[in-house]
Amino acid sequence: MGKERVGLVLALLLMSFVISTSSSDEQQLRWRKSLFSTATTSSSSSSSSLLSNRVGSSLLFQVQGNVYPTGYYNVTVYVGQPPKPYFLDLDTGSDLTWLQCDAPCVQCIEAPHPLYRPSNDLVPCEDPICASLHAPGQHKCEDPTQCDYEVEYADGGSSLGVLVKDAFAFNYTNGQRLNPRLALGCGYDQVPGASYHPLDGILGLGKGKSSIVSQLHSQKLIRNVVGHCLSGRGGGFLFFGDDLYDSSRVVWTSMSSDYTKYYSPGVAELFFGGKTTGLKNLPVVFDSGSSYTYLSHVAYQTLTSMMKRELSAKSLKEAPEDRTLPLCWKGKRPFKNVRDVKKYFKSLALSFTDGKTRTLFELTTEAYLIISNRGNVCLGILNGAEVGLQDLNVIGDISMQDRVVIYDNEKQRIGWMPANCDRTPKSKAMNT
Repeated sequence: MGKERVGLVLALLLMSFVISTSSSDEQQLRWRKSLFSTATTSSSSSSSSLLSNRVGSSLLFQVQGNVYPTGYYNVTVYVGQPPKPYFLDLDTGSDLTWLQCDAPCVQCIEAPHPLYRPSNDLVPCEDPICASLHAPGQHKCEDPTQCDYEVEYADGGSSLGVLVKDAFAFNYTNGQRLNPRLALGCGYDQVPGASYHPLDGILGLGKGKSSIVSQLHSQKLIRNVVGHCLSGRGGGFLFFGDDLYDSSRVVWTSMSSDYTKYYSPGVAELFFGGKTTGLKNLPVVFDSGSSYTYLSHVAYQTLTSMMKRELSAKSLKEAPEDRTLPLCWKGKRPFKNVRDVKKYFKSLALSFTDGKTRTLFELTTEAYLIISNRGNVCLGILNGAEVGLQDLNVIGDISMQDRVVIYDNEKQRIGWMPANCDRTPKSKAMNT
């Protein structure tokens, strides 16, 4: 059990980093239109044109899940006519939203709901959304009437399918309903990765054209802003739009022009206990698709060495028998929560420089430690080199808990502020 558990946790939620996207080759199954259902493609009564003046209103979703022991967060999204519910992993590290699809399905993994039955509305190959899913020079239209896709994730999982458009059922925070037609992946061939868990699909919230947020913005239904608040007690909320927070209370830093594929504030300097570790120029990305935070090999080794040195004179001892995470410590008696170990650990911080302004992203002990089911304290910062991240440093869910994190694509900036994620926001006066 031990080794399997480590493997699951190590790769868990690195699903968000799309390593490559390419069109299906001749040996891959071709989509046949006859496999489609005969679902209607008529518009709903709340058409996009009627709502085009609603930019500024927001969409709000309740989030389920936790960092530990569940290991992922998801939201319920309603798709189709009539709309049916699907549990989707929220993922700011990838663009494409896809559902496991009965087209029929060649290979699908366990899912909480029946497989999605696609509409007849194929996305053509020349559509800009289709082009955005393929690497430059690899967008080939073997069949101009459809858009094949394949996405591969860092945990070894993948989804192969075709793009369709279908109606999504959303509600603005003011109660107004909308049913836009959006492009999504009909995934008829899934390979489970090391982070396997039952899922209906992925909700891609990245910066690309295929992202649900980008599509809603292009239809003038919302501002191109996405944010989330993940509770350390489990659950939280996700939102699209910019009218659920007070911008003046948010700590902002610019999105990097060097790491345009992901939500990145650029490079950072790592601080431990208020003092620099000497680790600078660490490229950082924010990723809601990663349960844990990952550091590059050198940064991880440096930080863990400093921690072990600090703890050597204290009553904590390493617990290699606890395979919950790679590095755990035990006390004289089992711990019940992170508050029990705060006195043993120092705070961390990542410092970003935005012009002449220095911005700190602080990590309290709750933002990088968990208590395992054995009552030990484990480090929720992992070695990214062991899962193929190379020099990339990932701020995962554990480090974003109990704060609102906002990705403002309108103004090309990322922001955060402390918040009570158990409380659904109703206005810009978000409770702290």
